[in-house]
Amino acid sequence: MPTPAAPQRQAQTGPISPSQVISAGLFEPSVPRNIDETGLSMGLLIDLVLKVMYYEGFLSGATIADRLKLPFGGVIDQVLEFLKREQLCEVRGSGGIGEKAFQYVISVKGSEKAREALERSTYTDAAPVALQAYNQAILKQSVKSTNVTQRIMRQALSHIVVSDNILNRVGPAVNSRRSIFLYGPPGNGKTTISEAVGRVVLGTDMLIPYAVEIEGQIIKIYDQVNHQVVPDDPTAAAAGGGKARPRDQRWIKIRRPVIIVGGELTLETLDLVYDPSNKYYEAPYQMKANGGMFLIDDFGRQQVSPQKLLNRWIVPLEKRMDFLTLHTGRKLEVPFDVMIVFSTNLAPKELVDEAFLRRIRHKIEIGDPSFEEYREIFKRVCQAKGVPYDEQGLAYLIKTYYVDKQHKLRAVHPRDLLDQLIDIAIYLNIPPTLSKDLLDQAWSAYFVELY
Repeated sequence: MPTPAAPQRQAQTGPISPSQVISAGLFEPSVPRNIDETGLSMGLLIDLVLKVMYYEGFLSGATIADRLKLPFGGVIDQVLEFLKREQLCEVRGSGGIGEKAFQYVISVKGSEKAREALERSTYTDAAPVALQAYNQAILKQSVKSTNVTQRIMRQALSHIVVSDNILNRVGPAVNSRRSIFLYGPPGNGKTTISEAVGRVVLGTDMLIPYAVEIEGQIIKIYDQVNHQVVPDDPTAAAAGGGKARPRDQRWIKIRRPVIIVGGELTLETLDLVYDPSNKYYEAPYQMKANGGMFLIDDFGRQQVSPQKLLNRWIVPLEKRMDFLTLHTGRKLEVPFDVMIVFSTNLAPKELVDEAFLRRIRHKIEIGDPSFEEYREIFKRVCQAKGVPYDEQGLAYLIKTYYVDKQHKLRAVHPRDLLDQLIDIAIYLNIPPTLSKDLLDQAWSAYFVELY
């Protein structure tokens, strides 16, 4: 049985060496050499450049290219040439040598066109990639492309106390890259295990676009909150020492995502979220989690009923494809390449019926720790918090409250009780120790007896 030895949600673990994880290969999109290779229409590129110029004023060609993450030669220079021809912008000097250094300013006519473009969408970040290119990239970088062994799992979960039984059930579940249902009492490490698996075992890198485009509509993919950027050299040579073309900068390298949602999850946030003010879309959670893990924590405590929420996943879980809807009514098909984890402290029979539970590949109960596991957790937490470990003090705590009063053991108790004990010791201006008096006060402050 797993038990956390440190604060559950703040546990940090280092990455497993890339040589330890079996990977299917690399995805390296080349820099587009012309407008056709961007996968975008000339009209969309014109709108993006005009909006950037409208907001920024004087800009060099190089700056415009940098803003939109597109090459100047072959793409941005062609757009600027068109805008000059149509008198939508003009050159006002140069800040260096070559066309990239020319300073461009939008004209009155161009400002009118820019305002029209802003009525359609205010998006002015990195240029999007075509939806088809995104779909292909996700399939090439599938979450199934990495496998783990027992040794890797032990390393990933070394910061917590976990039994071999749980370890040997979680490992195969991870390798399936399908769905996992974790259940059991609160405070025993369900979230900790899931995060460790996602951030360490799945912790290889992948590329995602800043945004995707379909029929002129833009969907933002990259999320600064949920995506962890990896320092990267987009001009590095390909693996094996071969000379590679520079990478398309519209793609950003991230750690495989681990996206965690709880009670805030609704059916609406599982579809494209349209911003009527800015007139573009935010990708739903599961699309942002593609290539990684989507953890639904505290499952069953969402505002929407568990049945409705589970029904939303039936097709994606079986077909590995998801269907999203634009506000125009157009349906989009995108990969559902996600290891989805449902974590709950409610009884499974209260949440799901047999038909749906059958569709979830792995069901794993995370139960209470044994006394030996509890003791090991306590030792680790004492060490982490600088409290001298005392076997007699722990024996008193276990006998008085867990044996005599038959209180349930929980993996989270050592952390929380020691936090209480330290707070009390600081107030009393005495060293924090596992004395009977401090343990009694910590227990009374932490627990509320129910009458």
